[in-house]
Amino acid sequence: MFNKRTLAIIKRELKMKLFSKSFILMTLLVPLFMIGIFSVQYFVQSLSGEQRSDLIVISDSDEILNKVQNEIFQTGPFKSGDLTTRFEKIELANFKSKLNEFKPDILEQRITGVIFIPSTLLQSKGVEYYSSNPNNSSLFYKIKPSINKALVEIYFAGKLLTEEEIKFARKDVEINGFRVSSDEKVAEEGYGNRIAMVLFSFLLYMALIFSGSMTMNAVVEEKSNKIVEVLLSSASSTELMAGKILGTVIVEVIQMAIWLSPIVLLISTSWFLIPAEFMPQMSFGFILYFLFNYAIALITYVALYATVGAIFDNPQDAQSGVWPLLMLIMIPFFIALGMEANAQSSLAQIASLFPFSSLIVMPARMILVEVPLWQILLSCAINIVVLLGIFKLAGKIYRIGILLTGKKPKWSEVFGWLKMSS
Repeated sequence: MFNKRTLAIIKRELKMKLFSKSFILMTLLVPLFMIGIFSVQYFVQSLSGEQRSDLIVISDSDEILNKVQNEIFQTGPFKSGDLTTRFEKIELANFKSKLNEFKPDILEQRITGVIFIPSTLLQSKGVEYYSSNPNNSSLFYKIKPSINKALVEIYFAGKLLTEEEIKFARKDVEINGFRVSSDEKVAEEGYGNRIAMVLFSFLLYMALIFSGSMTMNAVVEEKSNKIVEVLLSSASSTELMAGKILGTVIVEVIQMAIWLSPIVLLISTSWFLIPAEFMPQMSFGFILYFLFNYAIALITYVALYATVGAIFDNPQDAQSGVWPLLMLIMIPFFIALGMEANAQSSLAQIASLFPFSSLIVMPARMILVEVPLWQILLSCAINIVVLLGIFKLAGKIYRIGILLTGKKPKWSEVFGWLKMSS
């Protein structure tokens, strides 16, 4: 398989892709694109938090209304004008009829919502919020601490506690996480590793889909233009497929290394002055593992995409065979994002060792927690075994499909190709 003809095809792929305009543009634009995504997300969140809110606070208790009013008037959103409130005392029996009076204003968005704080909530702490948008988390972030502080102060008012004790009781607990690893260093965990986990997972997700789609389209184009017949006159189908895949993998790994170079400088030098809580805690060894894992993932998925391209004559038909491959990438990507809550859950541990999913989940898990060495090695072994199996099966389909033209083959026919001898 790996001979002078395969090397010639690899050189052809490198020459076509490494010095192409698309490679240069992608290398430069992807980091800017990712910065843009995070910037837009931050901008949207900041805009949603700055939206003006007009509230009506209702209670059957003057004491609750006065305390809540005092607390809300001290908040930043109220002082900046992002939050306006009106307080009304209404008996519990009359609340429903009063809410019906406010209903047209709520629906027309002349008021954001109505907060109902009954006196009975001193036992249950159950506040009711009525609005056309009852899941407004940015609004809850503004008002929840004020209501909680007021209720705590009222609850402990007659219990002979000092002001300092009441202040302590209404203060929320802050949990600061410290990473315990096999080395002697115990460091406080900030946001850096969580940001890095999202960044690395997104890079894997995007790069696998993009490189796979590019390979599939190139195979379809060469097949439809009869270029593949010229190439097969000087090399076998297995050599052609291996050369195209390895050439693509070399180009993509070089590109990924360029994308990761700022992170290498960030963790290995003091050139960048960023807050400690945003500094990712990872080693250069992890970067090397990530590139190795990325190469295995590329060979696996590019082989699958190239196989799909060899089956069909045009990109439109080829899209019908892409959806299973997309699911193999998308599902692990969402599992990786969900690990931010708990990277040691049963789902995270199983997914980090399961074929295909471990290619995306294991690197993300290694960023968040210290993974035992045996699990990393087992994951690599499983992925290499799957790679070899995929390469063998893909070679059989590629060898037959690359020369077939005309009628779109059925999937039953494709599976039948696997039974044919080489």
